[in-house]
Amino acid sequence: MSGTKSTIKYVLFDMDGLMIDSERVYTDVTNEILAPYGAVMTWDIKAGLMGKPEHAAALHLLSFFPDIPLTPTAYLEQRTALQDLRWPNVSLLPGVQKLVKHLYIHGIPMAIATGSVRRNYELKTAHLKDVFGLFGSNVLCADDPWAQNGARGKPFPDVFLAAARAIGRMVGEGEVDDTDVTDVERAERMCGLIFEDAIAGVQAGKRAGMNVVWIPDPNLLKLDAQSDAQKPDQLLRSLDEFKPEEWGLPPYDLVS
Repeated sequence: MSGTKSTIKYVLFDMDGLMIDSERVYTDVTNEILAPYGAVMTWDIKAGLMGKPEHAAALHLLSFFPDIPLTPTAYLEQRTALQDLRWPNVSLLPGVQKLVKHLYIHGIPMAIATGSVRRNYELKTAHLKDVFGLFGSNVLCADDPWAQNGARGKPFPDVFLAAARAIGRMVGEGEVDDTDVTDVERAERMCGLIFEDAIAGVQAGKRAGMNVVWIPDPNLLKLDAQSDAQKPDQLLRSLDEFKPEEWGLPPYDLVS
């Protein structure tokens, strides 16, 4: 982990598994679909799905079970039907409400960058508007206009750069080491802080040239596959452990 921390001017959030307890739903539903075929999604498989757009994730999952007669489309249709029954009851994860409201109160620009499609985002968050409503229109989903014309999903940095641009940050395009990224754009990226739970999301954040706080499921720690250049800047067990002042953000107080 990095020994020194940047002074943060804006914050970007992943959603699934980071803000809401949706990864549990994904696991339960997927294994319900696989059960009739005698198959199970283990954590080494699941790690490769997290953070990816849904079609890419379905392709990755089914590649481990070539004998199962399910197309990605058929799998996603079953998964959608089962998940839709569960989304109205999905809960916030610890520390999310406190942090989001704190940043909002103090006027820190923030956005959500999620691999969920817009309809699923709405289903997952409709009962949680006291938190998600604070983001206003600063929510980027996998099927929104930004994602057209060749935009790539995580582990590429495209969604985080688009989210930063959506809140007025001049971060440019491309991976941080690309020659056409200017020094000014690199400096602007270093002012951003990303919260992620997925390995692909950490990789995307570091490829963007931003700071990343990783809050993984404990099972992911056994499968940590990042290169040294793509390690998170901080590892926490929960957003409850995050200390804003360590990043130059206003500290928590009794009001927030």
